[in-house]
Amino acid sequence: MICDNIGVNALDHLTFAGQDTVMLAAQYGTPLYLMDEQRIRQNFRTYREALSAAFGERAAVLYAGKACAFTELYRIAASENAGIDVVSRGELYSAMKAQYPLENACFHGNNKTDEDLFYAVRSGIGLICVDNEEELFALDRIAGELNVIQKILIRVTPGIDPHTYDAVSTGKVDSKFGNAVATGQAEMILREAFRLPHVNVCGVHCHVGSQVFAEDVFERAAEVMLRFMAMIREKCSVTLEMLDLGGGYGVRYVEDDPELRIPEKIAGVAEQIRKICRELDYPVPFIMMEPGRSIVADAGMTLYTVGSVKRIPGYKSYVSVDGGMSDNPRYALYRSRYTVKNASHAEDPDTENFSVVGRLCESGDILQENVSLPSATARGDILAVCTTGAYNYAMSSQYNRLPKPPVVMLNEGSARIVVRRETLEDVTALDV
Repeated sequence: MICDNIGVNALDHLTFAGQDTVMLAAQYGTPLYLMDEQRIRQNFRTYREALSAAFGERAAVLYAGKACAFTELYRIAASENAGIDVVSRGELYSAMKAQYPLENACFHGNNKTDEDLFYAVRSGIGLICVDNEEELFALDRIAGELNVIQKILIRVTPGIDPHTYDAVSTGKVDSKFGNAVATGQAEMILREAFRLPHVNVCGVHCHVGSQVFAEDVFERAAEVMLRFMAMIREKCSVTLEMLDLGGGYGVRYVEDDPELRIPEKIAGVAEQIRKICRELDYPVPFIMMEPGRSIVADAGMTLYTVGSVKRIPGYKSYVSVDGGMSDNPRYALYRSRYTVKNASHAEDPDTENFSVVGRLCESGDILQENVSLPSATARGDILAVCTTGAYNYAMSSQYNRLPKPPVVMLNEGSARIVVRRETLEDVTALDV
């Protein structure tokens, strides 16, 4: 199986976190998002322990909530002593509703409004990652109005190509995010920030992209950033104390994706950081990393009910399910690959290839093409799409006015609803 929290039981049903997915579908209905709490906690601890082994107390993990955000996840993050990064007032409000300690939160985004900045500063946010000069000046003004000196990071674009899909690559010089080192803009915004009275520049941030498997991407980014920090020390007489390397380590969606060993990866980054710091005679900064996908992706699974099977002789065959791009738009957006299983007949050896499609009125409503499923797949079977904990619930919509599925958290044999299924009344609740 793609992940060790997936299995098959004596009924030939697919299991997830040790529980029968067919029975869960019968109990809660479909489409259905499942989340494995113990896997989420394990992933948090993997990062926390790896960073601690590499940097001692001079490091922190911040969960990137854009991957999947609801109040229970922020409660779990708090109980695992993890920081968070948020990118909107909605994510910040969700964390506050979970009584998350906001001094451990960082606010990101390339276009924070005045309302965003006011809300974050007034709420007691720990850090704000400033993306551009206009935002910097607006934040200084707002912090002044609130009589606060706000701690900030400056987002820097290191010019690193992570060799991922362009839509999730964020570290290149021409990215919409941050201030490029190569053009001099990163130095310029730092000089501006140092002279402002209501912000305290603690360090710099970078993020090279998402779903990164390449061996040396974070090492290269760390070197660029450290050399930039040393240059700022030389030119501005300021020693920046924090370096946030962002997130982006890849996860396995299909069998031929590599399996990353996060502790080994982080140890390699730490070795590079110490080497460059020795060369530059620069104190090792407080290091932060912001995993999102690699915390929650393999902790998620989505269940659907098959509605129809259509074979077009000489062309292709379709399996249609009761969800689609409204609950997982990633294939339509990125051609993202997933492992799909017939949960009702998990090990039936008689298979054929199908395109798994949704119920939305859109030709592009495809969940996955060329999927090997049992030839006997039929109406009423339960299909499982694996590794859907990241950017599925988070990117879901009410397209075609379909209510959003619920999220059910699985934990050591128990199951509980942490986000309820939307009703038709919810779909029309904001109509006037």
